[in-house]
Amino acid sequence: MTDADRRLFILDTNVLMHDPSALFRFNEHDVYLPMVVLEELDAGKKGMSETARNARQSSRFIDELMVNHPDEPIQRGLPLAEVPFLAVNGNGHDLQKTPAGRLFFEMQSHRSALPESLPGSRPDNSILGTALALMSEHPEYRVTLVSKDINLRIKANVVGIHAEDYYNDQVLEDASLLYSGVQSLPTDFWESHGKQMESWQEEGRTFYRLTGPETADWVPNECLYLEDEDAFEALVRRADGDGAIIEHARRFYGEKQSVWGITALNREQNFALNLLMDPEIEFVTLVGMAGTGKTLLTLAAGLEQTLDDRTYNEIIMTRVTVPVGDDIGFLPGTEEEKMTPWMGALMDNLEFLTQTGDAEGGSWERQATNDLLSSRIKVRSVNFMRGRTFLNRFLIIDEAQNLTPKQMKTLITRAGPGTKIVCLGNIAQIDTPYLSETNCGLTYVVDRFKGWQHSGHIILTRGERSRLADYASEVL
Repeated sequence: MTDADRRLFILDTNVLMHDPSALFRFNEHDVYLPMVVLEELDAGKKGMSETARNARQSSRFIDELMVNHPDEPIQRGLPLAEVPFLAVNGNGHDLQKTPAGRLFFEMQSHRSALPESLPGSRPDNSILGTALALMSEHPEYRVTLVSKDINLRIKANVVGIHAEDYYNDQVLEDASLLYSGVQSLPTDFWESHGKQMESWQEEGRTFYRLTGPETADWVPNECLYLEDEDAFEALVRRADGDGAIIEHARRFYGEKQSVWGITALNREQNFALNLLMDPEIEFVTLVGMAGTGKTLLTLAAGLEQTLDDRTYNEIIMTRVTVPVGDDIGFLPGTEEEKMTPWMGALMDNLEFLTQTGDAEGGSWERQATNDLLSSRIKVRSVNFMRGRTFLNRFLIIDEAQNLTPKQMKTLITRAGPGTKIVCLGNIAQIDTPYLSETNCGLTYVVDRFKGWQHSGHIILTRGERSRLADYASEVL
């Protein structure tokens, strides 16, 4: 590595609180921790929040480095763990390791070179002063400040410090690259792929075996459609190098094919119901703006399969409790009573579903229906999910865009045999600090589960709540 390639990354506290393994994510480059960062980690370690756990884990990583290298002079830096990578050789792929950088700490105070308008007593300004001093004392390095704080990055650029966001945890470079789950077929699809087509029926379901150039990009449970007179819609059931097997999608547009009284109002909703009603698909993600029907379709499918088909024993709904405005404080009551204010979407949709087709029913019938539903629908808090196992449950994770990838892993790994998990969310409405469209837990699971034969994903694009809500989503 030449002197021009040597880089020194100064980490802000929020990077380690967001991802404790960030210390080991900079390959062969060196990492620098100002003393104020260690102090902020110590101050933020108390509590049971995600950031507090990450602060404690960061401290453990640093302590392990010191324990594993007791003979290393700390002023020369502690060697970070070697970084494994796949190298291509004559025999194929071989797992090798490249030397990692070193971890340096602030051992002495630096003369502040900050403007008078930025006093060095504040933690952020202290980090900026340290960065300027390192740039002056070590011209052989290209010094970079890494922070999740936008304002700190702005101030760094103003005073001449190169600053970057922490990109290692980003699943995609841009949210527009997120897998949509739907693909439009060309108008000449049957002419180019129908010559060697095979078709058959099993238990009333129609399948096609196809070969051709279009099949190379298909993934299992991807939704296909063709703009023709028949409005052909299908789902990919198997895809490999030799071709693909697709199944004609069920049509939930009419009253006779409704799900708990709910019919599909557009193509994406019909695909969503196909994924939700398929017991072989154990993990479903529905992404869309407000009013596209994510919660309504999911609840209808859950009630149909829980109360009528008896596929699942009960419905469990949970969501992260991140307020949009000011927090209303502690809430009294049991776990379910505390979660009630956060489950307005559940209650609104349940009220609509119980009234559908029950206009002539009296108050006694409606009360009996509500009692039955309340016995089969449980509301649970994300905070108490760790260590649990759900058997034969229909688990709904609402507002999943506010969960971190680690939290998503914790929730999904709660699934036992016979459990189906449905994640709902809108990546354009994220309320959790340091999460964005490209690194939130919902984007993470959509990307990681893409191509698994027991998972499905769909982006709902058309709002069906009302013309007022649809217009407001476009212009506001």
